[in-house]
Amino acid sequence: MSEPGTDRFADYGRPRRVDGGLRARSARGAIGRSWWSRRFLEVLESFALGTRLTRGRSYARAGQVLTLDIAPGRVSAVVQGSRPKPYQVSIALRPFPAALWSRIEEELAGQAFFSARLLAGDLPDELEELFGAAGAPLFPAAVDELTQRCNCPDFAVPCKHLAATFYLLAEAFDADPFELLHWRGRSRAELLDELRARRVQATGAVALPEAVDPPSESDGGPSTVAPVGAARALVGLSTTPLPEAVDRFWLPPVPLPDQPPRLVTAPDLLLRQLGAPAPAIGGPGMLERLRRAYRAFGPDGR
Repeated sequence: MSEPGTDRFADYGRPRRVDGGLRARSARGAIGRSWWSRRFLEVLESFALGTRLTRGRSYARAGQVLTLDIAPGRVSAVVQGSRPKPYQVSIALRPFPAALWSRIEEELAGQAFFSARLLAGDLPDELEELFGAAGAPLFPAAVDELTQRCNCPDFAVPCKHLAATFYLLAEAFDADPFELLHWRGRSRAELLDELRARRVQATGAVALPEAVDPPSESDGGPSTVAPVGAARALVGLSTTPLPEAVDRFWLPPVPLPDQPPRLVTAPDLLLRQLGAPAPAIGGPGMLERLRRAYRAFGPDGR
């Protein structure tokens, strides 16, 4: 790796023009639209990679990345540089082990908010906090968690080819947020299937109300499914005259808590809503430093 600021191969030559490459959708300005792709690039820039990352922005927008493949623990790419033969690029990040994923899936399935958003194809902002609380930070915490390799002659890390891959990876997260989780070890299909199975198991575990007398297996009839949710309020009302049921029709099926539940958010919620400041006052790097300060002075950091 070269010393910071050293770039022996910066003027090696213009990259060879290619047809059919993966071209970044962002023609100018910042790359990344969703919170998870912007957050990913902010984390990289917080590792003092900001100036090196910009070297690959023109490569990403020119379509120099020929292929990009995301697999558990590894991102592989082929990037066309100035030499005839394209360069082989890989970015490795340790995937979460199966036991840890099982704990995360149990936590996700136990909260309807997360399950509904994930099953709808979205990643809620609070997901990063949930992963962190489970001991599995969604994004790398240090640059040494990433193993960056490129067979080009540039010793700088990241080189232009790695940097271009990072940008295209962020846009891949924009197009499909589940690719971020896939990189961490769970594909979209695996995660959603597991969440559905756990939700069905949880609802099926509800005990039958005392008012319902389920038929025995000897009756030969189909098994009765226990009512769940609001349906439990209707148990026993079907045979009751309406005037006699009005006084309890609107009662909750289960006792309500004294205080309504509230969604606990991290102290940097406002920063996530405002977005990155202008480059003149620090850009995404400043946002990351402010986020750490907010967390240090927040309720958990006192």
